Amino acid sequence: MRPGPLKLPVSVLVVIHTPALEVLMIRRADAGEHWQSVTGSRDATDTDLRHTAWREVGEETGIGCGPGTPLHGALREWGITNTYEIWPQWRHRYAPGVTRNTERVFGLCVPEGTPVTLSPREHTAWRWLPWREAADACFSPSNAEA
Repeated sequence: MRPGPLKLPVSVLVVIHTPALEVLMIRRADAGEHWQSVTGSRDATDTDLRHTAWREVGEETGIGCGPGTPLHGALREWGITNTYEIWPQWRHRYAPGVTRNTERVFGLCVPEGTPVTLSPREHTAWRWLPWREAADACFSPSNAEA
């Protein structure tokens, strides 16, 4: 069983990119060679997903994009919502019987050279890739499509 509270099956996917469409890819600490964009679940049912995106970007990459930061206006909701089956190896993180997740997609345009500081408990490496290569590197089909 997962220590702490169970995850809610509502999450964000944040594709961080430069104006030249270099995309930040981060490698999950708990899944071998799985590369992805920033993802994370809503903390409470009444939390706005934009707040979830701000929090997850900060926690996973060290990039501040919430209120009061220079990048605050750079986070954009892309109008994409994905619903998918939660992988069996991660279902223990959710309430019993929860098998599907709904994910809202955001984009965050950052200046070239933006520093990245990973949360080592979540990710072990990062790299900037041209958008087509980034899509090919994603293990998640919804992330690759975004």
